[in-house]
Amino acid sequence: MKGFPDARPERWLGALALIIISLISLGNVITRYLTGGSFSFTEELSVFLLVVLTFAGASVALRRNRHIRISFLERALPIKYRRGLILFQGLCGAILLCLIIGFGGKLAWQEYQWASLSPGLGLPQWWYIVWLPVMSAAMLWRLLQQTRDRLTGRFGDDA
Repeated sequence: MKGFPDARPERWLGALALIIISLISLGNVITRYLTGGSFSFTEELSVFLLVVLTFAGASVALRRNRHIRISFLERALPIKYRRGLILFQGLCGAILLCLIIGFGGKLAWQEYQWASLSPGLGLPQWWYIVWLPVMSAAMLWRLLQQTRDRLTGRFGDDA
């Protein structure tokens, strides 16, 4: 999209996740139609990919300033107070994402140490969980970029 900042890695990851989900779903539909049964173990992979897709999309939305927010107060404030509100919003988001990174990283590490296996495919559980802190870190980076751009007026009042 011309004129918007790029979040290319997240866009590619989201597109790849969506393609794989589509192929899995199509394969399940065809299998169910032909044999009357389906590949139930693929649900685990589909749910994991939906989580990755959600985080990738949220990261792209952050970079493009497309997350929903009520900006009535923001627009009503004088510019010097508006900047403070933008910083407060960015700080609250950063704290939340840092908590997710910290606790998600701890959970992934514990799953690695315990050698837990997933119920459907029998893959190491940490393979799925490690994406939580990784994608949250990507979102944190995009939040910092967005906050900087909002403070400098790059996005204006409502992007």
